Amino acid sequence: MSLSLAVKTLSYAYGNTAALSDINFSIAAGECAILLGPNGAGKSTLFSLITHLYDSRSGEISINGFNVKKQACQALANLGVVFQQTTLDMDLSVLQNLYYHASLHGMSRKQASVRVSEELERQGMLARKDEKIRQLNGGHRRRVEIARALLHKPSLLLLDEPTVGLDVSSRKGIVEHVHALCKDDGLSVLWATHLIDEVYPSDKLLVLHQGGIKAQGPVSQVCGGGSTDDISRAFKRLTQGISS
Repeated sequence: MSLSLAVKTLSYAYGNTAALSDINFSIAAGECAILLGPNGAGKSTLFSLITHLYDSRSGEISINGFNVKKQACQALANLGVVFQQTTLDMDLSVLQNLYYHASLHGMSRKQASVRVSEELERQGMLARKDEKIRQLNGGHRRRVEIARALLHKPSLLLLDEPTVGLDVSSRKGIVEHVHALCKDDGLSVLWATHLIDEVYPSDKLLVLHQGGIKAQGPVSQVCGGGSTDDISRAFKRLTQGISS
């Protein structure tokens, strides 16, 4: 089985305070893995280590077979990221934002033009290509950020609480869209959230609490079922010790 992400015996501490302890999991090609955990569970720390914003002192992270620490350039070339806080330039158009990002990846103008058009069409945003970012609603901005993250054709997409602050309709649209990318295009996704209704029965579920993976596997295996109620009960049991 081809692995887009492999995390082995990963630990991290801020001074004497442990943030992550002995984390082990993997994501296969085309798999959508939901990293579910309450605020402060360690989700952002894990993402910072995968993206190499933090340097891991213990354990190993590989993206598409490349070690993040020893082969950073090759590993990060296979990674796309959408952070919780938007990093788009509000005063530039959709096209200007994407062309700038493409240039950072060393794409020629011709290459960028093709990839930008492809991704905007795939995200349903081609008609808005000349609009400034500040003119877009939250859901459309997220779609632009997803398009930007996929310009260089990564095998793995990280999404850090991407629906925070969005209305119900926009949230639903983003969740459906990302799952379609996994199913139709074979993209691998690691989606960090604390919102149970963003989990699909077909997802791989990773429950993170107090810096440790409390359970992982198919939703039905972890939760005993795939409904929102099943997931909610399992989440409370694993993170709060509540059995019903």
